[in-house]
Amino acid sequence: MHDFLFGGHRWQAMADRALFWPTRRALIVADLHFEKASWYARSGQFLPPFDSEATLTRLTSLAERTLARELWCLGDNFHDAAGPDRLNATASAMLGALAARLRLVWITGNHDADAAFAGEIHAEIEIDGV
Repeated sequence: MHDFLFGGHRWQAMADRALFWPTRRALIVADLHFEKASWYARSGQFLPPFDSEATLTRLTSLAERTLARELWCLGDNFHDAAGPDRLNATASAMLGALAARLRLVWITGNHDADAAFAGEIHAEIEIDGV
């Protein structure tokens, strides 16, 4: 983990491809691209269909390890706007469990501006001066 200052706040860059904001106990991630494999499968390019579950398993583990109260997803959360509809039951339950125990904030990216999913959805947001 590497600590640094930005915007008057202390942050931790984690080896797990995430930032942690200790003051808010916020885990920050970007470019999750949930349901990328199912999007490719529609055009005959088959990838292992476990990408969303694997990402959600990693996020759940990170949230537990950091004792996060918030999870901020900074854009390109789903691979396309129909991605939330393609989540399988296991991935949907995992996402629902995260939303039930954390403040889940989605900042929309160019792939998911019209997508609807659990948690708060914002095009942009400022919090604590950041």
